[in-house]
Amino acid sequence: MKKIDIKTSDFLARLAVVYGDEASAQHERFFALAESFEKDFDCDADLRFFSAPGRTEVGGNHTDHNNGKVLAAAINLDAIAAVQARDDGVICVNSQGYAPITVDTANLNIVDDEAGKSNALIRGVCARFNQLGYKYGGFNASVTSCVLSGSGLSSSAAYEVLIGTILNYLYNDGKISSVEIAQISQYAENVYFKKPCGLMDQTACSVGGFVKIDFEDTSAPVIDKVDFDIAKHGYNLCIVDTGGNHADLTGDYAAIRLEMNSVAEYFGKSVLRQVDEKDVFANIGDIRKKTGDRAIERAIHFYNENKRVERLSKALSDGDFESFKSTIIESGKSSFMYNQNCFTLSAPESQPVALALCIAEELLKDSGAYRVHGGGFAGTIQAFVPTEQTEAFVCAMRKTFGENSCYILKVRSHGGCEI
Repeated sequence: MKKIDIKTSDFLARLAVVYGDEASAQHERFFALAESFEKDFDCDADLRFFSAPGRTEVGGNHTDHNNGKVLAAAINLDAIAAVQARDDGVICVNSQGYAPITVDTANLNIVDDEAGKSNALIRGVCARFNQLGYKYGGFNASVTSCVLSGSGLSSSAAYEVLIGTILNYLYNDGKISSVEIAQISQYAENVYFKKPCGLMDQTACSVGGFVKIDFEDTSAPVIDKVDFDIAKHGYNLCIVDTGGNHADLTGDYAAIRLEMNSVAEYFGKSVLRQVDEKDVFANIGDIRKKTGDRAIERAIHFYNENKRVERLSKALSDGDFESFKSTIIESGKSSFMYNQNCFTLSAPESQPVALALCIAEELLKDSGAYRVHGGGFAGTIQAFVPTEQTEAFVCAMRKTFGENSCYILKVRSHGGCEI
C-alpha cells in the first residue's frame, strides 16, 4: 500500500475494524507516520502498517510469574509502525523521540551491553523466531507510540509484540498464533533485555480484549475471553499516572518473583502454583527462618489473588458489578499490605501510588473501585469511576499529579495486528 492510499476510504475502513469510532482520528496519525517514514528512510515506499496495544491489568497483581491467574485487557493506546521489508537481514527502527536502532540479524547472540535497551528486544524476538524454526528478516520501520513509557500500561510489551507481529506477517504469512507471539516476546524480555517479567503483559497485548489467563502451564496458557462493557454498567476505566518511572525499579520487581520462588523452593518446587496453599500455612514457622517474613506474605497474596481472578471473571460474566468492585478493592488492599508494591523501600519519602489510592478512596468511597496497577512501586493506579463522577475524579487527579496524569481508557478487542 502506497502512502497516498492512506487517505482513501478503504484504509479508513481497515482502521475502523481495529479502532471503531476512533478510526477518523487514527487516520491522521497513520498518515503522519507514513510521512515520517519517507523522511526517516529518504524514500517514498510501498508500506505496510502494524499495531500493538498496551494493556491494563484488571486482576491478578504479580501472579503470572509464578504460573498464576490474571484478568487483563488490551486498551486503546497502542504502538504503530509503517514498515518496508528489506532483503539484507538488517532491521532499522526509527521510533519517534528516540535514537534510531539498527540490528543485524546475522548476529542473534546475546549482547550484554544491550540489556535494558530496545536493541535487545528486537534481537531477542528474532533469536526466538530462529530457535522455533520460523522465518525472520530485515525491515525498515518508523514507529510511534501513545503507550506511555513507565506508566504501567506495558509499553515494552507493546513494542515486543509489535516487532513479533511485523515479522509474523512479513515473513510467516501471519501463521504464528497471538499466544506464541506473546511467548516469543516474553523470551526476548527475559533473556535478552534481562528483565524477569511474567507472561501477562505480552499475552494481553497480543491477544486483545478482556482475557482471563491461567498460566499453570506457561507453554499452553488457558485463555478465556470475558464479555464485558464497562460503559453499559455506567462506569469509566481510569488510569492515573502518578509520575513515577518504572525504569529504576527492576530490582524491586525482581524481588517479588524471587521471594515467591523462595517459598516454592522450600518445598522443592520452582513456582508457587506447584505448591498447595495449605502446606505453606502448615509450615510458616520453619519457612520464615529460610525466606524471611515478606516472602510468606507475598506468597499468601499470590494464592488469594488467584481466587480473586476467578471471582472477578465470574462477576463480570454474571453482570454483578457490585461484587466486581468489592473484589477490585480487596485486590488493591492485598497488594498494599502483603505484596507490598505500592512504594519502594529505597525511597520511602516518595509514595505517589499510595497517595493516589488515598485520594481515590476519598473521592469514590463506596461508589467506585481502585487498586494499584501493574508492577507497582511507582507509576499508576486503576480506578472504575461512575460516569457522573468521572469529571471530578479526573480533575482531582490532574490537580495533584499533573495535567496529563489521568486517562479514560477503552478496551480494544484486537491485539497485535496488521492494519
